Amino acid sequence: MKEGITTANTHNILTPGTRITGDISAEEDFRIDGIIEGNISCKGKIIVGNNGKISGNIDCTNIEIWGSINGNISCIENVILRASSFLKGDIKTGTIEIEPGAQFDGGCSMYKGQ
Repeated sequence: MKEGITTANTHNILTPGTRITGDISAEEDFRIDGIIEGNISCKGKIIVGNNGKISGNIDCTNIEIWGSINGNISCIENVILRASSFLKGDIKTGTIEIEPGAQFDGGCSMYKGQ
């Protein structure tokens, strides 16, 4: 499966070669192809591209991971771990999809009533 880049609802983009240190809060969807060292809170969907690297905890509505994350994820709706993804941390979510080849080192719990 090839990584898709959608632009219809993408309002925030962190391009490759860009590094941010500090916490981020976003109201809209956020695509990350750079490096973030800090926590992220996003009311929309987060896409972590193949080059994306995050060191910090994430709180979001949906997340699709192609790159790597070192931190815990709290996601109200759906977490997708693509084959190229690496996640070291715990997940709390409504639903989860894990493709063969994805690397996940942590625990997972589901929100009740989903």
